[in-house]
Amino acid sequence: MALAIYRACNCSAKVIGALAEKGDFDGLVAYTGQSGQKVDYMFLLQSLMMNNPAGAVSLAKMIIKQTPPPIDVNTIADLFLQRNMVREATAFLLEALAGDKPEQAPLQSKLLEINLVTNPQVADAILANGTLTHYDRPRVAQMCEKAGLYMRALQHYTDLVDIKRTMANTHAIDPQALTEYFGSLSKEWALDCMKEILVANPAQNLQLVVGIAREYTDQLGSDSIIELFESQNNWQGLYLYLGGRVASSEDPNEHFKYIEAASKTNQMPEVERMTRESVFYDPERTKNFLQEAKLADARPLINVCDRYDMVGDLTQYLYQNNMLRYIEGYVQKVSPAKTPAVVGALLDAEAPEEFINNLILSVRSLLPVEQLVEEVEKRHRLKLLTPFLEHLISEGTTDPHVHNALGKIIIDTNNNPEHFLTTNPYYDSLTVGKFAEKRDPHLACVAYRRGNCDDALVECTNKNSFFKLQARYVVERSDMDLWLKVLDPDSANSENRKSLVDQVIGTALPESKNPEEVSVTVKAFMARELQAELIELLEKIVLQNSAFSNNANLQNLLILTAIKAAPLRDFVHRLDNFDGPAVAEKAIEYNLFEEAFEIYKKFNLKVQAIKVILHSMKDIPRGAEFATKADEAAVWSELGHAQLEAMVVTDKAKNAEVYEELVKYLLMVRKKQKEPRVDTELVYAYARAGQMGHLEAFIAGTHQANLQACGDRCYDEGMYEAAQVLFQHIPNYARLGSTLVKLGQFQAAVDAARKANSPRTWKEVLFACVDNKEFRLAQLCGLSIIINADELDEVSEYYQRLGYYEELIALLESGIGLERAHMGIFTELGFLYARYKPEKLMEHLKLFSAKLNIPRLIRVTEEQQHWKELTYLYMQYDEYDNAAACMMAHSPVAWEHVQFKDVSVRVSNNDVHYRSLQFYLDEHPALLVDLLNVLQSRLDHARVVDMFRKQSHLPLIKDYLVAVQKSNVPEVNEALNSLLVEEEDYVALKHSIEQYDNFDQPGLASKLEKHELIEFRRVAALLYKKNLKWRKAVELAKADKLYKDAMETTAQSGESELAEELLKYFIKINEKECFAAALYTCYDLMQPDVVLELAWANKMVDFAFPYMIQVVKEYTGKVELLMSERKDQHEEKEAQRNAYATLMPLALPAPPTGGSSNGYGPSDTMGGFQGGQFGGAGGGYPGGF
Repeated sequence: MALAIYRACNCSAKVIGALAEKGDFDGLVAYTGQSGQKVDYMFLLQSLMMNNPAGAVSLAKMIIKQTPPPIDVNTIADLFLQRNMVREATAFLLEALAGDKPEQAPLQSKLLEINLVTNPQVADAILANGTLTHYDRPRVAQMCEKAGLYMRALQHYTDLVDIKRTMANTHAIDPQALTEYFGSLSKEWALDCMKEILVANPAQNLQLVVGIAREYTDQLGSDSIIELFESQNNWQGLYLYLGGRVASSEDPNEHFKYIEAASKTNQMPEVERMTRESVFYDPERTKNFLQEAKLADARPLINVCDRYDMVGDLTQYLYQNNMLRYIEGYVQKVSPAKTPAVVGALLDAEAPEEFINNLILSVRSLLPVEQLVEEVEKRHRLKLLTPFLEHLISEGTTDPHVHNALGKIIIDTNNNPEHFLTTNPYYDSLTVGKFAEKRDPHLACVAYRRGNCDDALVECTNKNSFFKLQARYVVERSDMDLWLKVLDPDSANSENRKSLVDQVIGTALPESKNPEEVSVTVKAFMARELQAELIELLEKIVLQNSAFSNNANLQNLLILTAIKAAPLRDFVHRLDNFDGPAVAEKAIEYNLFEEAFEIYKKFNLKVQAIKVILHSMKDIPRGAEFATKADEAAVWSELGHAQLEAMVVTDKAKNAEVYEELVKYLLMVRKKQKEPRVDTELVYAYARAGQMGHLEAFIAGTHQANLQACGDRCYDEGMYEAAQVLFQHIPNYARLGSTLVKLGQFQAAVDAARKANSPRTWKEVLFACVDNKEFRLAQLCGLSIIINADELDEVSEYYQRLGYYEELIALLESGIGLERAHMGIFTELGFLYARYKPEKLMEHLKLFSAKLNIPRLIRVTEEQQHWKELTYLYMQYDEYDNAAACMMAHSPVAWEHVQFKDVSVRVSNNDVHYRSLQFYLDEHPALLVDLLNVLQSRLDHARVVDMFRKQSHLPLIKDYLVAVQKSNVPEVNEALNSLLVEEEDYVALKHSIEQYDNFDQPGLASKLEKHELIEFRRVAALLYKKNLKWRKAVELAKADKLYKDAMETTAQSGESELAEELLKYFIKINEKECFAAALYTCYDLMQPDVVLELAWANKMVDFAFPYMIQVVKEYTGKVELLMSERKDQHEEKEAQRNAYATLMPLALPAPPTGGSSNGYGPSDTMGGFQGGQFGGAGGGYPGGF
């Protein structure tokens, strides 16, 4: 109503005020536009600020939306702030700064500053919104830190010092946010910050640091994190960090450090579990650590040594540390099989025999006797095992190793060994014989003979010239292989053959009564073609009235075995008691037809005699002559059959090629005489005459023809149709397949080959199909052939020779799916891919690498120059040296960085590592450090440094040098220090020389003392101090006016003379303050009289007076201490005298009280000085001491 009245009265000022107070700013704009009134926004705004703050904010927002704004934004903001209207000013500025323009940077900074001072939560919300980006970030960071918004401060700081200072307030920072923040830091800054918060409050921040380390292990590197914890000696943190890593890590160093940290934190169950389950830690390194740690629980060490076969070291450690119960527990419960190694180590350690015997007996049958005997025997202590062995034998053991050991002891002690060797059935003859051979060869021969140890006995008897014993043994053994070996003229012992043969002929064989022994001996002599010796032997046995002279079986055997070796005809006439027919047949078998004829003739077997002449000698005229002399019907019959078999008619008919007439003649002969020869010739004649119908009818009936032979003749002479008929009738599918191939019937040939199922037939049909380009049928044949590895090469060569490699590849690709597919098929297919389809080769190698003959494929791949595939094959065949060499030699094709790293760590030849470094330097320098980090453990760091120094490329490998500096190698330290000097990084240089001191320190100090930068000269002074060259270090500090360093160095030196010189130097240059400071710093080295003299002489008493006060105080304290001790001594003596007085007899007079020297009481002069002696009127300190 008031507004309406104002409008009616045309009171513009009142209308405008009313609209403003009402908050109707749109109406206000409309009204002023209609009335033409100019609004005093400044007045309105100030009025609203007092009465309606929210309206003032709205008006301010409306004002800044006008173009141009009637009031400057800064002015409006100042109006709000002058009235301490921070909330309203914030609301206004957020609206005004919504565009986030660069020119608004001061206002953005002001907005954040006022809220950080008055209401940090609002500022935090604004920053979290991310709408403002142009404010003064360093200023805001400082104010965030003061306001307690440490996380926001960290997000804005860019200097490491500020970040580390802020991060010390971890109690007020959200751990999750802080952890995420570390992801934005570089590796070096992150490690520095982690170290800072760990040093600031280890107990509170440990879990936080561990969480950060686990989260960013990949970025920071586990080695750097481990080094961080170790540098702070924080084993609990290292244990917690690695506890979350070892389950998924395969890094040997991480597993070892986890074991070390668990040991340091007394987590014994975890140490025991890791040593038992982990397969990644370095056994030698872990063993050494556990031994140095001297843990009360030896189980972790037992786990390591037992798993990696370091039982000797384990036993020695346990014995030296008097942990005998662990030794017993190990052999009894953990690994009884390794008891021999434990016993050996205990013997080496000179352990008591009683303990060793008790240990062995506690394991008893569980331990391997053979290894135990071997270990004890190596140390010449076999006798130690006597009780144990006797105990086992008393239990009835038949273990050869037990009896071997007992036998060795008996031989060694010469306790009736021959009885043991001949009666004990359980020992191993070869083992015991070898043991006895050096002590008594005769006993060795007894053992060898008992066990039929042929080679060992022959060697022993040859070595000791026991030829008679050898001859008897060989004859008794009756073993042809042994005979052939001892009679071998090309053997190493051939020079002993004559001696052996003489003993066999002269002693062993004449003593024998066994025909088998004689027979085998004769056969052996024959086999080795000992003609003269065999004749001598036979004459001695058979012809010299021996036990075998009238033995029919032996005579048969001797004649039969002497057929080739002696004049048989002479034996035939001299011997009568042998089996003539059998010997004659054997003679015929060896083509001795005349001897066979004589034998039949001697035994009056005339029919057999003429058969020899007719069938063996093929001499029909001589047969006719013998038949005339014999004049027997059977003999004449044999002669007639032989003449008929000559078949003179048939031969003439064949020569004249009149086969029709020959058929008629043979049919006539067949009516009178049915013989196989006639039927066979008739079949052949039918074939030659082309009478296929008659041929089929004849073979379908009854006949005696040899169809196979006839079919072969037809095939050989090109009569394939006749051969087909014959082979089908037999049936002979192999020959039928060959015949059908000749006839061009390939499908039928394949069917016949399938029935024959013969590789030869399959190949014949296959080659014919390939020649005629019947590749479908050829593939059917090929699949049946290539499953035979011996035939594959021939098939492949045939295809390739004709240029059909596509068809061959198709055949082999089908073949690899067969059930009987073998390595040759996969390999041959690889050859073909390498030669004709290299694009398929790599896929084939990856799919079937386990089924390939890799060495053969390597040769072919190298010939075809497929370098990438060749590298892959080398890797599959574990030839990593060659793989690396191939990648380097053919890097454009074969090299791949990740693959090269994997290969490099498995290379066995160290020279390849250095060649690879040169290769990377030449071709891939950006990846060089990555390769070096992978090869750290395999490289000689000194050699690497020398290599890159010669080529002036040390800066390239700086990161590598930093990583390996922990090895403290002189060359690495010197190289890295020189780089840091060149880079003028004095902080890193100082850290390097403090942590790693293995380098030429005097040389570096001499170089740095002339450096143009003062910090490097300070490093030179530090090096001089480390090398106890105090005077040189002080001189450097004085030259650079580093008087504090000079004073500290002098104090550390402990040299009073050097301290006095420094005082004089300060006096000389009139540095009075430094003079006073030196007195304080080097207090213990100063002589008070010298100081007082120098101060008085140079008018510096005032500067020396603090020192003198301290000296007086120190000496006064010492005097008071002495007096206190003296007083205590006096009181103690007084107490002793009083005690003595109470013990005196009652009859004695009481002691005088005046202090007489004759009494027993204390004198007034004892127990201290009289008053006035040092005080009172006499002067000095009042009151005395």
